[in-house]
Amino acid sequence: MMYVIPVAVALLAIALGVAGVVFGEADDSPGLQALGAALVIATIVFGVRLVLRRRRR
Repeated sequence: MMYVIPVAVALLAIALGVAGVVFGEADDSPGLQALGAALVIATIVFGVRLVLRRRRR
């Protein structure tokens, strides 16, 4: 039950990142694509780190 809010925030961040990549490609904006990809990658990295830290306890 305590994972509900972090998972919801992570899914929202990934959705925003994917939308940034899609809209950046439609507009030929490499900066928006890079920001979207960075957001997705950072969210996945932080999520994995959070899960691994909580498992160690």
